[in-house]
Amino acid sequence: MRFDLTDLRLFCDIADAGSITHGAERSALALSAASTRIRNMEEALGAPLLARSRAGVALTPAGRTLLKHARAILVQSARLREDLGAFAGGVSGEVRLLANTNALTEFLPEALGRFLAEHPQVSVDLEERLSDEIVGLIAEGVGDIGIVAGTVDVGALQTFPFRSDRFVVVTPADHALAGRRAVAFSEVLDQDFVGLDRASSLQRFLASKAAREGRPLRLRVQLRSFDAVCRMVKSGVGVGIVPQTTAIRAIRTMDLAVLDLSDDWALRELTICVRNLDDLAPYARDLVESLRSRG
Repeated sequence: MRFDLTDLRLFCDIADAGSITHGAERSALALSAASTRIRNMEEALGAPLLARSRAGVALTPAGRTLLKHARAILVQSARLREDLGAFAGGVSGEVRLLANTNALTEFLPEALGRFLAEHPQVSVDLEERLSDEIVGLIAEGVGDIGIVAGTVDVGALQTFPFRSDRFVVVTPADHALAGRRAVAFSEVLDQDFVGLDRASSLQRFLASKAAREGRPLRLRVQLRSFDAVCRMVKSGVGVGIVPQTTAIRAIRTMDLAVLDLSDDWALRELTICVRNLDDLAPYARDLVESLRSRG
């Protein structure tokens, strides 16, 4: 039984995504290649690792055991690269950073750009996740640094403030809601929505909030960025929920109305979380300090 690191990373990605298709995307593999790797792993083991259904995949008992060991092996492999990096001409390595949609799209591009320019031998593996998923993965040692909504329970993780923002509703300027200053999420569920891809952490979050209201989220189109959402809203396709920072930028060039969301969860105090700052590699600690110190 021989599994390489690509096999193990793919299996972790599939387990986290609950889907071979989405797991293959996270591992940057073609679906056919990913399916073949999983099938070969199961044949080598002599037992199924995944229970497949129309809704996705679930781990079998053998799969749960493999996942635990695969994560430990991948963490150890990363630490090996870090320790050997000191002999390759200076401090080098990779930081695995997990962030929710708001942090990833609105704040991290510039912050990471500055850090990476100052640390040419360091790379960042950036992945979008839901805040509660991030907390679990950081606690398990799967990620080095997380950025989550301040409302999530982080348990024993160390935390540091990052940024503040809030979600707002954007509508066409002539929309029936356009004269309102604020609106509750439940009040807009009768509207058609323009949103992000269903796999995005924000879209999953909003879908869960709609489900709690006993209502579906009527997504007419899914796009890849908040700016694209605003452009589609301007065209009259539906309403959108975006960060306030995006909305402020968009109304400079687009005829849109912006309404505050009155729900408590709309205010987003973003927080950096780590298991233990002192246990991080030096360049990972540098990234935490860089994110904390720059607005």
